Amino acid sequence: MIVAGVMSGTSADGVDVALVRLLGSGSYLHYELLGHHHFDYPKPLRHAVLTAMNASAISVAELSRLNFRLGEFYAEAVQQAQKKTRTAKLDLVGCHGQTIYHQGEAQPYLGKKIACTWQTGEGSVLAARLGVPVVSDFRPADMAAGGKGAPLVPLLDFAVFRNPAYGRIVQNIGGIANLTAIPAKARPDDMLAFDTGPGNMVIDQVMQILFNKPYDRDGQVARRGAVIAPVLEEALRAPYFSQRPPKTAGREEFGREYAQAFLRRCGRAAKADIMATATALTASSIARAIELFVLPNKRGRYARLIVSGGGTNNPTLMKMLAKNLKEFDLQLRHSDKYGVPSQAKEAMAFALLAYQTWHRRPANVPSATGAEKAVVLGKISYV
Repeated sequence: MIVAGVMSGTSADGVDVALVRLLGSGSYLHYELLGHHHFDYPKPLRHAVLTAMNASAISVAELSRLNFRLGEFYAEAVQQAQKKTRTAKLDLVGCHGQTIYHQGEAQPYLGKKIACTWQTGEGSVLAARLGVPVVSDFRPADMAAGGKGAPLVPLLDFAVFRNPAYGRIVQNIGGIANLTAIPAKARPDDMLAFDTGPGNMVIDQVMQILFNKPYDRDGQVARRGAVIAPVLEEALRAPYFSQRPPKTAGREEFGREYAQAFLRRCGRAAKADIMATATALTASSIARAIELFVLPNKRGRYARLIVSGGGTNNPTLMKMLAKNLKEFDLQLRHSDKYGVPSQAKEAMAFALLAYQTWHRRPANVPSATGAEKAVVLGKISYV
């Protein structure tokens, strides 16, 4: 079965499409990545997405229009990916959609404590344009089962990275950074997975405010600066970083308001120093999460930290992360070396999740999300 995975992350910069051939299940699952491509959101569409994410109030009409417009954009992206990879046949699509709001912790609302999430991008539009069934809306089923709706990538991590001899930690650095710790000879329930904190999100937002640029290309600005140690230490004292897993984060925790508060703490420091400190926050929070929650685990020794996601394109961030890992005796590797390109990993994960849903197999990992049980994820839009 050939499945297209479609992923828009919390950076809200565009969509990644991975075309994957999948066969079998469980220990007998076979996968082949046929190709992957990234497609930037046009500026007006990205503006609409970011406005919806950050709005304290927005019209229902705007949200409905955005839902259908994103569906059209995703469908066009899949078609373009098919052309670029010369993949004419397509059996199924797994579309994560664009997260507009995610609240993993239950909070009181109208007399009931609820956790909730919303990913937009109409699956029915993709099904109509592409002529194949589309699985979307993956996270609510896990949350209905008592989970936090994230992370959902551990199923792919388990299939690709588990090793009989030693443990591996798989770290994705997107807008939010998340890890999966896979002990040697692991079963799915042996894994630990959670969001470590900000990935590119704070870096990008600070760069946008200070330089009116969407991101720090190659970490060039941060490389020129010096980390403001008191600001970094204060930032790392935030309750999220010491909160035990399972836990999940998003723009609600590390979005625009957080970036503005971070800038206020930096005061009149040089802009390059501020960027260096924002970058160090990502590297240090990843290292702290590993130290506090992964290495104390007695299930086995960890020998590798395997990184993926857009953050791997930032040499300054990677250098800081490698420096932080030295004391843990962890070797830093890129997921590309294991046949999973950094940019394609999450899209590949949602191709696999869609494949599981189509065959009515559970796909969440309760030890990662906190759900009471493994459940079938997603809703299917038919042609």
